[in-house]
Amino acid sequence: MDPALVVFGFGIGVLVGMTGMGGASLMTPLLILIFGVNPVTAIGTDILYAAVTKTVGGVQHLRAGTVHRGLAFWMAVGSVPAALGGVAVIEVLKNSVGEDQLEKIVFGILGATLLVVGVSTLLRTIFIPDVIKERFALHLHRRHIIAAIATGLITGFVIGLTSAGSGTLIGIILIAVFRLTPQRVVGTDIFHAAVLLWAAGLAHWVGGNVDFGLAGTILLGSIPGVLVGGRLALKTAKNLLRAMLSIVLIASGIILITKGDDTI
Repeated sequence: MDPALVVFGFGIGVLVGMTGMGGASLMTPLLILIFGVNPVTAIGTDILYAAVTKTVGGVQHLRAGTVHRGLAFWMAVGSVPAALGGVAVIEVLKNSVGEDQLEKIVFGILGATLLVVGVSTLLRTIFIPDVIKERFALHLHRRHIIAAIATGLITGFVIGLTSAGSGTLIGIILIAVFRLTPQRVVGTDIFHAAVLLWAAGLAHWVGGNVDFGLAGTILLGSIPGVLVGGRLALKTAKNLLRAMLSIVLIASGIILITKGDDTI
């Protein structure tokens, strides 16, 4: 057991508990670049450990009333089958464009998107924090349900394929489209991500892409970390939490772009 993995797991667990974002975007590059784990194994292991971590955080947020159950359900309707599809086509895409080229394309596009949205969210927090009215409660009309399923389809496929973005991509939609309060964004994001990641994680398990010893070591730190982060999120002021969300978006974007381009 590597103590460094436990420490990293705790730190990322706190981050996930507070913001719902950054878990896979940070842990997958760490496993590959620092600990020398095979990329496919890193993705599969990361997804499975994250499923356990976010289940713990999701239950905590569910009890606190910060989960929009309707949105989480409809996003899962799209994301679960899409995630299974993403895992299923990994081998096909590897054979057509190569594993290295595939990662560069996906991480480059995703990283650039996260940077743009993260900077926009940060500027909004600094200059116009209360111009766009946020809402804790949201009645779901047909357009909301369609948007939720579409969000699930897109994010589910990306997560199944790369492991990155389960919290970040969905967080973007919950902020920009559904205009939920930051606490509601975090709670709904984590709860839905737990469902999505279990589907993708089990598919990677069947495919032999999971190192259970590695996942267990990370969980020793991440489970207490997400509990600590969840408590901090419930006590954090709205504008401060929004600023933290934007910083995680920017950090995730930088990490993904760096991972996709060795020169950078």
